[in-house]
Amino acid sequence: MKKILRLILITLFLGLNFLAVVCAQGLSSSELINNAKQYDGKLVTYSGEVVGDVMSRGEFSWVNINDGENALGIWINSGLAKEINFTGSYKSRGDNLEFVGVFHRACSEHGGDLDIHAQSLRQVSNGRAVKEKLNFDKVSLSLILLGILFLTWILTLFKHK
Repeated sequence: MKKILRLILITLFLGLNFLAVVCAQGLSSSELINNAKQYDGKLVTYSGEVVGDVMSRGEFSWVNINDGENALGIWINSGLAKEINFTGSYKSRGDNLEFVGVFHRACSEHGGDLDIHAQSLRQVSNGRAVKEKLNFDKVSLSLILLGILFLTWILTLFKHK
């Protein structure tokens, strides 16, 4: 009887957690920042590009997510953070991820910072390496300006002799 009761409680607990994740509100960074008091302590969904480095802190990691308006810090289990393949930089586009977690307007655990403690993540799209293309117009202009500078320098040398 105790095993059945325990199984029912576990199923109920998991079902409520699943329902909470499904019902989490998808919000932009501006909505979260401008209405921080309203969302404080609530389960939210936030998505965007991973930018910067994944900063590992033992069992947890910091990840910055930019939704095109602002970037927010996400506190995530390091095991989940290992699913991140690309972080945005000059050389790559970061993975586009969706996080579900508890929003904190002034997190007491992290010195009063605004953050989200992620409970799950879902990959929306993969990041990729970005090849820089050489801009031949800029190269040509640079060579012309270098030539003008060199001629000016030569003329200045002859003028002083």
